[in-house]
Amino acid sequence: MEYLSADEYEKYGLSATTPASLAAGASALIDAHCRRKTLGVAEYTERTRLGRTGSARLSYLPLACGAGATPIVRARVRYRACSDLHPVNEIAAEVAQAFGMAGMWADVAPDSLDVRNETGELTMALPGLTPPFSEMEITYTAGLDPMPEAVKHACATIVRNAQATPALNVRGNTVDRMHLEYFSDSLLDTNVRALLAPYVAQKAG
Repeated sequence: MEYLSADEYEKYGLSATTPASLAAGASALIDAHCRRKTLGVAEYTERTRLGRTGSARLSYLPLACGAGATPIVRARVRYRACSDLHPVNEIAAEVAQAFGMAGMWADVAPDSLDVRNETGELTMALPGLTPPFSEMEITYTAGLDPMPEAVKHACATIVRNAQATPALNVRGNTVDRMHLEYFSDSLLDTNVRALLAPYVAQKAG
């Protein structure tokens, strides 16, 4: 995804003749810096451990609901192994052994999860006599729409930094992503990093 279109170049201080490859390369650098495939809305799947209160935190923010009422597309949880239950919860361990539930995966209705879109925090109801859950595998949508001004300014700044770096030898459409990545330390200056700081993914533990 390109974060600046040709008709936006002049608005963000770039020449109208700026090579499209520079904006594309700058956008790819932004994605790599933010540790995500795109800052736009996309679908992610990850596994995360569930706390004792049935809570977890997702990595990619903000969560995006899209056409549905919840950003959660699919969710399933795994029951804690019996060896992890005894002697903390003897009744739950006995139930797990009787019904063969320990270590198994079970689907969860997405709308049964309490989700905070901005923070990525989610909680689910804890089971009763069944064994508690150890982890969750969740598929969800997250991303920015519309794209914030900060991201557009960051993209334009990277392009200007590239044009000001003689070693890049910017000519026409010859600059590719790998070429820009080689100079990423100089292209993503302090100002760019500050603009992108809110959008860097923090992998859940």
